[in-house]
Amino acid sequence: MKHLPYILIYLRLALGLAIIPLALLRIDHFPAIALAFLGFGLVSDFLDGYIARHLGVSTEKLRRLDSSIDVVFFAGVGLATVIHCPDFLIREKALPLMLLVVAEVLTYAVSYFRFQKEVATHSIGAKVWTLVLFATLVELLLHCRSGLLFEITFWLGLVTRIEIAAIYLILRNWTTDVPTVWHAMQLRKGRPIKRHKVFNG
Repeated sequence: MKHLPYILIYLRLALGLAIIPLALLRIDHFPAIALAFLGFGLVSDFLDGYIARHLGVSTEKLRRLDSSIDVVFFAGVGLATVIHCPDFLIREKALPLMLLVVAEVLTYAVSYFRFQKEVATHSIGAKVWTLVLFATLVELLLHCRSGLLFEITFWLGLVTRIEIAAIYLILRNWTTDVPTVWHAMQLRKGRPIKRHKVFNG
């Protein structure tokens, strides 16, 4: 059982990579398959951390791996969605997509510059954004269009990337599972913080 969190994480990695060639091949029923992959990814993302904490194996290594593979998974699904819906996402929404990518890269740059480690805050804002992103990807895979939901995803994505960068600028020492900027400030002052037993390590 102690290996189950790793199994879920690596399955998510495999699906995130496999979905790209499926989109390129334009296989029949691609949206349904992509939605199944996306649903598994979201559920497994919650379960791997929860199970790891329940089994007492939620180590820094696991949390870092989980965070990195989350990025790969959603990047894979995102790229597959762009391939599936080029008219909307490339011709109409190229700029906001590029800005989101740049914002994501900058958060990693801040973390690597300060601590030589990748992003693994698992912040509350990032978790909320993941849910909104999930809903937007569902809408895009089904209709290749998105209005208000896409705008919310874009702005919330920028705000949460800024928050993550701020967390790593505030922290004196790199750590995982920092729910908010306020919690980062408490850690900087040497004060203990309370993490939710379900959502944070």
